[in-house]
Amino acid sequence: MPTAIAQGSRIRTNTPAENAYNALQAASNNIALRQLRLSTGKRINTAADDVAGYITSRALQARNGALKKALLAAGEALNVTSIAQDALDNISNLLTQIKDAASQASTGALGTAEKVALAKASYRLAQQIQFVVDSTVFGGRQLLWGDYSGTWAIGFYANNNILSISVDLTTGNTDFNVASNNFNLNATSAAISPAGRATDFAGVSGLDLESLNLVSESDLGIFSTSQIATTLSSLAAAIDNVNKVAAYLGGIQNRISSHEDLLKSQITNYNAAISRIEDADVAQEQLELIKQQFLLQASLISLTQANQQPQTFLQLFR
Repeated sequence: MPTAIAQGSRIRTNTPAENAYNALQAASNNIALRQLRLSTGKRINTAADDVAGYITSRALQARNGALKKALLAAGEALNVTSIAQDALDNISNLLTQIKDAASQASTGALGTAEKVALAKASYRLAQQIQFVVDSTVFGGRQLLWGDYSGTWAIGFYANNNILSISVDLTTGNTDFNVASNNFNLNATSAAISPAGRATDFAGVSGLDLESLNLVSESDLGIFSTSQIATTLSSLAAAIDNVNKVAAYLGGIQNRISSHEDLLKSQITNYNAAISRIEDADVAQEQLELIKQQFLLQASLISLTQANQQPQTFLQLFR
């Protein structure tokens, strides 16, 4: 703290001038600080500005960055569920068309040729189901071959342990409430075995959609009078099972969507907390800058006056 010292008629030590110089230096430093804060928009530019605030803001920034990555991860998980669910909706629609064809074939008004035509048309739809299954891919992995599972970090505990969410599309997932989620018509497409057909399509034992191509005028097979009832019930069960898997994904989607809203809110709140600690109050800094500029000018005038005082005592030597 400066003290007003006149020093009488001494000229070797000019204490008033030193006080004025120190005040000038302090004003200059304060002006530089205000200009830095105004130019960066930050109240804390180095740890020296606010030691405790610096630690707190850096910790908040680190967690906020992790939450932003978690938001991206949640988006990826949502992409997987959306892609798989759209594919399942498509499969459900195709199965419904096959079931409609089987229902039409069950009527006694149709002849053998018409039933064969319906079976062949249904087989084309079954081929499209396999195409949907094979082309449903995310991140270089098949989603509907019965072996896909993925886990994403969508949050963190206070000790930075990971909070995660999983999407399990493996055959053994009991959450489907289905015996199997295998939607492959043949074993080779899933690289299960070199040859052979899947006979438990969509968790329905004995349902072999490839057999639609075996229907002929000499052997109506699954479209025959003796088998058509089983075919219809199996197709109905398959549609129901496909919808159960889609419903599982829908539940995951709802959870992820809700979590995305939570993460966005948390990120906003963290940004607000960081701003309150770290950001500069522009209006206050501008007012302080003007005050220090006035003090700088006053210090310059005081320094000039203090340096003139020794000149007065030098008159004694003339």
